[in-house]
Amino acid sequence: MNSTELKNLQAPLKEKYRSEPGSAIITLKAEGKIGEGISCRVETGKAIIEAGLHPATGGTGLLACSGDMLLEALVACAGVTLQAVATAIEVEIKGGTIKAEGDLDFKGTLGVSKEVPVGFKTIRLQFNLDSNATAEQMESLKKLTERYCVVYQTLVKGVSVETQFQ
Repeated sequence: MNSTELKNLQAPLKEKYRSEPGSAIITLKAEGKIGEGISCRVETGKAIIEAGLHPATGGTGLLACSGDMLLEALVACAGVTLQAVATAIEVEIKGGTIKAEGDLDFKGTLGVSKEVPVGFKTIRLQFNLDSNATAEQMESLKKLTERYCVVYQTLVKGVSVETQFQ
């Protein structure tokens, strides 16, 4: 896909969202079913993933870790956003890798220390790209990918989460 094709594809959507702002608000959904032992089966739309405890919390390592899935979602979203941005600004990306890694202190998760927060302390996102882009173009790719990546922005800015038990 080239820049013109992408712009032609997105133009009617952008116009619709300008003229009918409410149509741009879409609710994304995920659902899981409580599994055997300590697990949860999540249907992704493409496959079913069974998540369980990370080995650092007593898991076997045979089930997906939700923390890994969060990092995978960041990598996937950042990768797609990068490609869309590169296409839009006509920067050729021949290939590359995107890596995310995050640091967790499991003393918080296991309740060993109330002073240790639960969750990632830091997340690092790294792009290793095969491109003939200039330094200025690479900076634009970085800035625009960060700006338009949904998962990145959600993690950086935080979001209100409402919990209900029924």
